[in-house]
Amino acid sequence: MEYLLDITLQNRNILYKLLTKTPREKLFKIPEGFNNNIWWNIAHVVVTQQLLVYKMSNLQMRVDDEMVEAYRKGTFPKGEASDEEIKKVAALLLSTVEWLKEDYENGLFKEFNKYTTSVNVTLSKVEDSIAFNTFHEGLHLGSILALKRAVEN
Repeated sequence: MEYLLDITLQNRNILYKLLTKTPREKLFKIPEGFNNNIWWNIAHVVVTQQLLVYKMSNLQMRVDDEMVEAYRKGTFPKGEASDEEIKKVAALLLSTVEWLKEDYENGLFKEFNKYTTSVNVTLSKVEDSIAFNTFHEGLHLGSILALKRAVEN
């Protein structure tokens, strides 16, 4: 499990750099042929990890309900985030992985609600969710890199 969490942390470091180094106007731009932006994808990754791992384990998430409702699966960008929200998500990118490592090592995950994802992968335990989340975040990093190329051209 430590290996998967290390991969997730490496991915999050890349996302953190993209979030903090990309000019604001490019973070929120939705290029032709896309239905979201770099910002939405990054916030979505944070929310999805919390839903897949904590919510499915009947544990308190570390993100608020407002953020979940704005960036969960099935949502789309709605305007621009404030500087405060950008800083909050930047901090959550790294802290949520560190908290997950600690919580997992401390045996916090005792329950899990079986769930079949939209790509027909059934998650039966928290370890499945953590593995699937790594895959999910990789998909979104690919989308973000495509968005980055599109907004820079």
